[in-house]
Amino acid sequence: MPGPSGDRLIRVDMTQQSVEITAFPDDWKLLGGRALSARILLEECDAGCEPLGPDNVLVMAPGVISGTAAPTSGRISIGGKSPLTGGIKEANAGGDPGQDLMKLGYRAVIVTGQPADSDKRYAVDVTAEGASVKEVPDCKGMWNYALIEHLAKSYSKDASFVSIGPAGELQLTGSSVACTDGDKERRPARHAARGGLGAVMGSKGLKYLSVETGKARLRDPANRKEFLARGKTYTKAYREGPQMFKHGTSTVVPMANMLNTFPYKNRTEGQSPDVETLDGARIVESFEERGGEMHNCMTGCIVQCSNIVHDAEGNYKTSALEFETLTLLGANCAIASWEDVADLDRLCDEIGLDTVETGAAIAVYMDSGGMEFGDAEGAKALLKEIAEGTELGKMIGSGAVATGKKRGHKRVPAVKGQAIPAWDPRPLKATGVTYCTSPMGADHTAGLIVNPGLPEEEFARASQESQLVNAVCDSSGFCQFLQPSLDDIRAFYGDLYGEEVSRQQIADLGWQCLQDEWEFNRRAGLTSADDVMADCMQVDAIGPQQVVFDVSAEIVAQAYERCELRDELFTANATG
Repeated sequence: MPGPSGDRLIRVDMTQQSVEITAFPDDWKLLGGRALSARILLEECDAGCEPLGPDNVLVMAPGVISGTAAPTSGRISIGGKSPLTGGIKEANAGGDPGQDLMKLGYRAVIVTGQPADSDKRYAVDVTAEGASVKEVPDCKGMWNYALIEHLAKSYSKDASFVSIGPAGELQLTGSSVACTDGDKERRPARHAARGGLGAVMGSKGLKYLSVETGKARLRDPANRKEFLARGKTYTKAYREGPQMFKHGTSTVVPMANMLNTFPYKNRTEGQSPDVETLDGARIVESFEERGGEMHNCMTGCIVQCSNIVHDAEGNYKTSALEFETLTLLGANCAIASWEDVADLDRLCDEIGLDTVETGAAIAVYMDSGGMEFGDAEGAKALLKEIAEGTELGKMIGSGAVATGKKRGHKRVPAVKGQAIPAWDPRPLKATGVTYCTSPMGADHTAGLIVNPGLPEEEFARASQESQLVNAVCDSSGFCQFLQPSLDDIRAFYGDLYGEEVSRQQIADLGWQCLQDEWEFNRRAGLTSADDVMADCMQVDAIGPQQVVFDVSAEIVAQAYERCELRDELFTANATG
């Protein structure tokens, strides 16, 4: 099978329903995941195109290390021009499709065009022998869980899937792309959620992609002995360490509330009175009585940060009920119970929706008088309307900005058209600089800095450093929660290819990724005028210190001026 020097690209033309397999360029060998998606989009996608038109390009790119024996390394990047921001977007997901594509030597799936008949639905089947497109009329409109149960009847037990729900098929700009996890049930609970890329997949008539690995083995590194030893040492060190994500992100709720970054009622306050009943510790406590546990979302993961949540009867409800979801669908909507948020999370996974964007949209709707804050049952009914394609459902499914416009409501916490995630830019001003300057818009995974005491002169540098480190991590296939450093990543790269990768090279890879993304956005028409925080974040004060986002445009702009990485940045973890 193809190794690092014999890899391939799958090119799918949805206009013709045809597939071409091409060689992967040798000079791209250090590009994977986010960096590879950015390069493909910059070179092959007209940045001025209509995001839901035939000229947009959808990219599915595993990381460089995916498909190897390295721990927690199988993540995949879904990329395209975002219908939400109008700029470039990469959304990163776990699950098994990234691992499986790389085991077969496929570095990316590149989907172009769209079918003449928008009512038809198609699938792409990927095997070691190649790929093919087929029509799947029986899958039209199916919710994600029902879809995977349906597909399990006709694919091998080892197949993994990338799919969209009804929201993606309706091309709603808050829609996500689902990947099946590493459990035998293959639950579609791992979502490349942000930026509306589910709508891009839907615009191409693509309901799902399957990957059948057959007898494919893990990728064989050039320095196999050193690579395996490095992975073993890394795994041992991680397991003997503090394991920050032992119970996932849901248990950071009390800390976030203390820092005034657990927004309440459409971010009019930074703390929720329901912090106790939304704390992820309650989920962990439920395991003993109801069942459920912490598990790994992909094969080979040692972090196991994903919670499996059961209902009161002990039946599976959802998995990976994370901090962001508890915040945006919970506290931000004044919904008080984690169990109601679990119901909402399952509905979002089923319908194929970003929980951040959807929670923000519902909060805007509540804030504008459309529904009472705290109405959990009303929120669940809203999500079902999204699947049904009602006018109200389409509004909510199109995100916070669309909802604000339809409702004539001005308090819409978003940057570049994308809703602000849980981590609030008012107490965390360096994170606010990331939201303003990241090519992705308001996205905490692009560069989160949880340091409310950081001096103003450090905001831009801290943001740039975090953005660069996270770009490298999202390109590697490693999960950010594994907390690999730049030195860790370049060492794995070196053993994979049998050549040294220097600190300068790894830093340049991260910077070039950002440069490619910024250039795409420039070509798409985004300017410094788009690098602004939502007005409400600059006016609505929160916390004892009554903080607002008051970082000057001059400081924000400094994030674009490259700084040389300090030595300690090469050994710091990717979430730091």
